[in-house]
Amino acid sequence: MEALIAIVAGFVGGVGVQSVFNFGWEAVLFVMLLAALFGGAAFLKPRLVYSLGAVFCICVVFGTVRATIADTPLPQAFASDLRHRVQYDGVVVSDPDVREKNQRIALVVEKGSEKVGALAVMPLSADVRVGDRVRVYGTLSLPQAFETDGGRTFRYDKYLEARNIRFLIQFGSIYTVEPAPWYSIPAALARIKHSFLDGLALALPEPASALAGGIVIGGKEGLGTALKDAFTRSGLVQIIVLSGYNIMVVAEWVMAFFVLLQLPRRLQFFAGGAALLLFVGIAGISATAIRAAIMAIIALYARATGRSYAASRALLVAVLLMLIWNPLFLVFDPGFGLSVAATAGIIWLSPLIEARLMRLHSFWRNIVATTLAAQISVLPLLLYDIGLFSLVALPANLLVNPFVPFAMAFAALAGVVGMTIGPFVLLIAKIAGYPVYVLMKYFIFIAEKSSALPFAAFTIERFPFLLVLAAYAALIFIASSKRFSTTLQLRLAKNASI
Repeated sequence: MEALIAIVAGFVGGVGVQSVFNFGWEAVLFVMLLAALFGGAAFLKPRLVYSLGAVFCICVVFGTVRATIADTPLPQAFASDLRHRVQYDGVVVSDPDVREKNQRIALVVEKGSEKVGALAVMPLSADVRVGDRVRVYGTLSLPQAFETDGGRTFRYDKYLEARNIRFLIQFGSIYTVEPAPWYSIPAALARIKHSFLDGLALALPEPASALAGGIVIGGKEGLGTALKDAFTRSGLVQIIVLSGYNIMVVAEWVMAFFVLLQLPRRLQFFAGGAALLLFVGIAGISATAIRAAIMAIIALYARATGRSYAASRALLVAVLLMLIWNPLFLVFDPGFGLSVAATAGIIWLSPLIEARLMRLHSFWRNIVATTLAAQISVLPLLLYDIGLFSLVALPANLLVNPFVPFAMAFAALAGVVGMTIGPFVLLIAKIAGYPVYVLMKYFIFIAEKSSALPFAAFTIERFPFLLVLAAYAALIFIASSKRFSTTLQLRLAKNASI
């Protein structure tokens, strides 16, 4: 475990420092020199400390190099078109992001033999779908960093680059040249998603159907600005986006289903992994979803091979693999950082909290501990990213989180019934949607009432990054120093209760 921590910490450190400061090769050579010194000192005592130091420094170098490689220049064929009216052919690669005044369509556009990702900001009247071959007109520009309402700088350019988008195409039009071919897997997955959402719309009225769709497969379209703000201020925004929690709930369902069927363990692994990948593909591929899917697949593999599953190791491996694949996630994708922080808090902090809540019933003890651990873990990043501090987040989450798995199950049932039966037997769809309708009304009630309370949330204008580092250093110290004693207390308490 110590070696894995040194590897991941070194690689993450190298990626993070290079992403923020963009050091030259001199810094890489200096760290390589440190690695050589630690390696030479490994023949002395304590050997483990020096060996881990050498591994850490080597991985810092790898992380720095990987972040440098990811910082690619703009394709020259497209850079010459900047600030000019352009016409490109391309393919729609993801569902249009429909806003109040426009929609944003992710494309891969072509010019000669070169291809690049672009975001087309188009009118709401544009009608294109995933996999369609399109022709887009507009003005080519570069995405720019901008100041948020809280005075923070949001690196919108790097945020889009983490999604392989380098240019914006604005003030134009787009139309379909050729519909998606029948064999297009992304197009088929998108059709399943929209069919499911249409089924929910048959079973539920708005905004309950939009909220149910967000809980199952992510997305906030149809909720409206006021309701989205209520979920944000109440600290419940994570239930209306595709988060790692959704993936883990689906993973537990998948594992329980295949155990119920009594399939061979190896078949459970392949079938479960395929089901998870299918769900992520339908819901939409994001950094948080991929991280949770990797951890779930590792859990399936452990079960299939009869090995023990350690969530802490799975998290470290998932983070390492994702940053090797795309190092821009670390600094420029806020969702990825919040997801990792929340998961780490649940793994390492919740046992500490649970040990001090032994008087509560085990059901409520687990809910309170995991909710409080997740809230504490994401707070420094939330304060740094958006500056929002919600005083009602903890009670609101305690009132809502126990019912989220049931809401997901009922919403999935209602959506499937609605998409299967269609408008011909509307009453059956309405009956299937009634349980989730009750839960959606409850979630909306909690979000609206809690966010409307006096001093429910307030904004901190500036939260220095040094305080973020200090906060996480303190949490790591507490978790590491208390782990042994907490484990002992839990064992003694459980033995006493038998």
